[in-house]
Amino acid sequence: MGADRAILLQTPLRPDQELQPLAVAKLLKWAVEKESPTMVLVGKQAIDDDCNQTGQMLAGLLGWPQGTFASGVEVSGDKTVLTVTREVDEGLQTVKMPLPAVVTCDLRLNVPRYATLPNLMKAKKKPLEVVDASSLGIDLAGRLKVLEVSEPPKREGGGKVESVDELIEKLRFEAKVLA
Repeated sequence: MGADRAILLQTPLRPDQELQPLAVAKLLKWAVEKESPTMVLVGKQAIDDDCNQTGQMLAGLLGWPQGTFASGVEVSGDKTVLTVTREVDEGLQTVKMPLPAVVTCDLRLNVPRYATLPNLMKAKKKPLEVVDASSLGIDLAGRLKVLEVSEPPKREGGGKVESVDELIEKLRFEAKVLA
């Protein structure tokens, strides 16, 4: 991926349970205001809670346009307009927006290359700024509470039919999906 330096925002909150999307968006907003980037790339959704909220919340907090579910990104020659190809139910949709902008990235946007051992060693020498999130004065309190997690009901086994007529009869009278 490559980076010249990094910022690590540390918090005692557990990212899988206590650190919620709004808090992450607020922390990222602080970093964006500090660094003044032209574009912020974030993942489409988290792997722990599957929320798909942080990028959208960050764009809202910044007042920036957003391109979600991006599978393609192009910056105009004058670096003022961003074209995002996004995956939607109907296929692909292309949207244009002014920069700066927030982009939530789909897994098809890029195939990351794996770092070689020499590059891993070089990366260890890059500057890492560690910031205690509690020192920023940002409200990281959770707004959501998980009430219950349960497995879906077990599916009943299917049945075989001997003919098309029997299938139509079952669809009409048992499943009631045909008139």
